[in-house]
Amino acid sequence: MTNNIVLLLIVANGLVSYKGFNDYSFLEKYKFQVGKILNGEKLRTLIAGFLHVDFMHLGFNMYALYIFGDIVANFLGVFDFLLLYFGSLLSGSLYSIYYHKKERYYSSVGASGAVSGILYASILLYPEMDLFLFFIPIPIPGFVFGVGYLLYSIYGMKKQLGNVGHSAHLGGAIGGFLLTLLVQPSVFTSNTTLVVVLGGIIVLLSVFGNKLKKL
Repeated sequence: MTNNIVLLLIVANGLVSYKGFNDYSFLEKYKFQVGKILNGEKLRTLIAGFLHVDFMHLGFNMYALYIFGDIVANFLGVFDFLLLYFGSLLSGSLYSIYYHKKERYYSSVGASGAVSGILYASILLYPEMDLFLFFIPIPIPGFVFGVGYLLYSIYGMKKQLGNVGHSAHLGGAIGGFLLTLLVQPSVFTSNTTLVVVLGGIIVLLSVFGNKLKKL
């Protein structure tokens, strides 16, 4: 049975997104936009994480939340799960502001930062789990997917691939990684190698991330 807090978050995302689908002024008022946020509209960093551009975008994120959120919520409990969810959402927004600070018209919407954090928490808590991805008939170990996801996000930031908010994905993953270690420090000893590998990539990103656009 799916955890109630996960269902509430899915409903909240659905309601806010549906409002945005039918009210363009609402979408414009609360979407993530660097210039507006830097000018003081801080609420956008939170509400944009509940908006989506269409039903496919919403469905993809909510499906991921449904799958991985249930795992994490049942392991951590409601308080720590909400801390992880909203902390990852905000870390995704903050990293996007940092990375796109000179692009004042850069905008995005979506729960990807929060969902990325939940995904990384599930990998840290259950590194032995296997993931089945679209069009790939064999299972992929969770830790392999985690490393690949980070590397793809870095590549996407550099190449500015499509309209995907790779910086929010990456920022959310970093937030989820750090917050999971904070609320479940036993992961340090139970999954040391995984923590070191993912942590090493994050450190490299922190040191060289601001040079990605120059490459």
